Amino acid sequence: MKVFFIGDIFAKPGRQLLKNQLEKLKSQYNWDVCIANGENIAGGKGINYNTADELFNSGVDAITLGNHTWSRKEIFNFICSSTRIVRPANFPKGVPGKGRLVIEKNGTKVGLLNLMGRVYMDQPSDCPFQAADREIAILKQQCDIIIIDLHAEATSEKLALAYYVDGRVSAVLGTHTHVQTADERILLNGTAYITDVGMTGPSEGVIGVDKTQIIQKFVTGLPCRFEPAEGNTALNAVLLTIDDKTGKALEILRVNRQTNGFFEKTLP
Repeated sequence: MKVFFIGDIFAKPGRQLLKNQLEKLKSQYNWDVCIANGENIAGGKGINYNTADELFNSGVDAITLGNHTWSRKEIFNFICSSTRIVRPANFPKGVPGKGRLVIEKNGTKVGLLNLMGRVYMDQPSDCPFQAADREIAILKQQCDIIIIDLHAEATSEKLALAYYVDGRVSAVLGTHTHVQTADERILLNGTAYITDVGMTGPSEGVIGVDKTQIIQKFVTGLPCRFEPAEGNTALNAVLLTIDDKTGKALEILRVNRQTNGFFEKTLP
């Protein structure tokens, strides 16, 4: 089983990049399942029905979210009925939406779990470690392959959780910081890991936002309305190869496609 996971898609530039590139990438990598973090697809903050539909039409099978899940009120109109959108499972009890789902492709079931970290995060959430125990136990009854999108700020929290679930899930993939890290690996008991998959969207801004606005905020301390940066774009992702029978990761490939070039790195 091959799973292509795309890092945080940012606003229209990120969606347009997927529309233009995803079919070509599918021909190259021949994945079975495509998952993308989409918490910033609507204007760089939040998600709405039309932008989610745009991702699905581009070839994305499922969308994960994060701390900007509730940034646009339109989400309350469709998150409960959607079978392909998952929000953090450790959000407070009773909030709408699903924290886990199962995707079936080519006769194989893939469990998808979204969790959110608590260190330096402003969105209230329960313990991701305890939530992982609960949700993995449920998913294990349906499938051997389980992918976790851990939406978190602190590197230490991401890596600690990956070690905590090593051997129980196929991959722990970090999102949220919008900067792709170069620490992809397969842990001792067969779980693939990367601290952050990165961002898909403007590559000439600051984590997607117009750099002039960000600089102004740092210099003056005054609030301002952020807009997506213009110019070149980049697609950050990882390609996972997973044993269908054991659910253990066999390979993790880091992908970084630029509009003005291409870069990728494989494990030695």
